[in-house]
Amino acid sequence: MEFTSWRSYWNFHHSVLNKGRYIRTEESEAFLNAVLETSAKREKVIEANTILWRAQLGHDYQPHFEGGQYVDDIHCPFDPDRMKPLKKEATEGRVNPKGMPYLYLASDKDTAMGEVRGWVGSLISAGQFRLNCDLTVVDCRVNEEESFIYYFKEPDAQKREKLVWSDINRAFSDPITNTDKRADYAPTQILAELFKTNGFDAIVYTSSLGKGSNIAVFDVNKADLIMCSLFKVKNINYTFDECANPYFISKRKKE
Repeated sequence: MEFTSWRSYWNFHHSVLNKGRYIRTEESEAFLNAVLETSAKREKVIEANTILWRAQLGHDYQPHFEGGQYVDDIHCPFDPDRMKPLKKEATEGRVNPKGMPYLYLASDKDTAMGEVRGWVGSLISAGQFRLNCDLTVVDCRVNEEESFIYYFKEPDAQKREKLVWSDINRAFSDPITNTDKRADYAPTQILAELFKTNGFDAIVYTSSLGKGSNIAVFDVNKADLIMCSLFKVKNINYTFDECANPYFISKRKKE
């Protein structure tokens, strides 16, 4: 099965947000069938005992003693229970609906900490997790070099497939902001549910806030915390690319 357009993901996105989320159009169902069929090419296995990372913005306190005398409470990493999402208390995310916890991990420590978007001086608890079984994953990552080219004429089927999966990867990668509407998560949550119900254990997608990748694991019990440290954000470096043409205001002569 092929994607009908290089814009198939965004057509699906618009349909889910504006036409129907639970009873979907024939076009949306055809899109999901194409996603599922082409996902077979993206099936990979992450082996048991692989080390991954998870970060949480914040910290706990522990008492500090000197000479047997209590001095003060000092910062320490979150306890093990806090480093995994709480059952039935999970907030809404790109992959999980509210109340259904998934375990968001990253391929490396810096990517995991970048994903929580701390500010200078903030403290981040970063935990190292070990997979306790093999994970069958759908790898959404694709070459992004052509992802912002607009096609006025439909490309061939192979190019359409590459561009659609690029859009899917980017949809999962987009950072969540406080201005996001929760309905905006519906398209990626539907995709995640599709993968989950068809035998995948996790989704791998590019991090937009780090150099590594993110791994969203559907079963939080498939990885075990083995250590946790506390880090302080020292600096944040931003780089900017101009993405639209500027405009100029000319002063008008008084008549």
